[in-house]
Amino acid sequence: MTPTFSKTILIVGGGLAGLTAAYRLHRAGFDFALVDARERLGGRILSVRADDEPSIDGFDLGPSWFWPDMHPAIARFAQELGLAFFPQHADGAMAFERSPGSAPEHYRTLRQEPQSMRLVGGSGAIISALADRLPKDRIRLGTRVTRIVRTENGVGLQVHVAHHGSSEVIEAAHVIFALPPRLLAQTIEFEPAPDEAFRKLWHATPTWMAPHAKFFALYERPFWRAAGLSGAAQSMVGPLVEIHDATTASGKAAVFGFLGVPANVRREAGRDAVIAASVNQLGRLFGPEALKPAATLYKDWAADPLTATTSDLAASGHPTGGKREWVDPEWSDWMTLAGSETAVHDPGYLAGAVAAGEQAAKKLIESRKRPETSGT
Repeated sequence: MTPTFSKTILIVGGGLAGLTAAYRLHRAGFDFALVDARERLGGRILSVRADDEPSIDGFDLGPSWFWPDMHPAIARFAQELGLAFFPQHADGAMAFERSPGSAPEHYRTLRQEPQSMRLVGGSGAIISALADRLPKDRIRLGTRVTRIVRTENGVGLQVHVAHHGSSEVIEAAHVIFALPPRLLAQTIEFEPAPDEAFRKLWHATPTWMAPHAKFFALYERPFWRAAGLSGAAQSMVGPLVEIHDATTASGKAAVFGFLGVPANVRREAGRDAVIAASVNQLGRLFGPEALKPAATLYKDWAADPLTATTSDLAASGHPTGGKREWVDPEWSDWMTLAGSETAVHDPGYLAGAVAAGEQAAKKLIESRKRPETSGT
């Protein structure tokens, strides 16, 4: 039986920000429902195994790092959830590819400060930990919000959703939009329409990761380490421009790289050509053993319609952060924006997603009387 959400806080988006908001609201005794258009939780966090399926011990096709010295709140949050983290491998020389046809140069690397850290199991571990602490009947996947209407009597919201070919209306007391502002602006209709200045702000906010693509090559062992290499490389040739050791805490060997090729060029070249060129580049940088990966992984976020819009296809920098109003006064009592891009500090990062989700939950917990629950 589908739950009734009439007194519920509805969270749209099951990435780190949305799940963090749900976790805090649930712990405070507030009823919530969470919907996500994807058939999985995590949003831009996606940790997969060699066959490209989500895994509890996977490779991060989305964000991978955080910096406890810079982001102590997310380190505390990970510890609260019982998660462990480990340092990004950086021992050994870094390779540098200066020009086509030239041999790679090698440079001794110094320890990065602050040190990059990764979650044991991949970034997806924090998604799994949050989901395990939430009631399953309050989460609905494959559910896309298309329209939101403020009722005439002012007692609630009607949220129109599409789910596996059918449509329905969910009633809610408040909506937290835990998704990128640009995606919100271009995919959901509002009645009445928000102030145009705020819609322009949503449109103008770049979605982190949306223009980018990541490539992974998986190996039987991290052979580059025995050769005195860190697995890190930078290239002015490409197609990968920045490469790192992606070996998991459990010892599954891999390197990954960010594509330096624009989204439209990647699309025209095709997945197979991008993968082949990336493997060839790893051979130039790390030797013939790199030419025979056990498996490859490739995620082009610009081709993901639940992450990127047409406005995101060209890289446009990082969200700027800072304190600002994201919702006009006519809508501020009814909805909150909580995507990572809306965080005051560290927008677009894992830390920004946690901060945005916690801030949204805190605002509602402090400003609202405890709503009636619907049986959870």
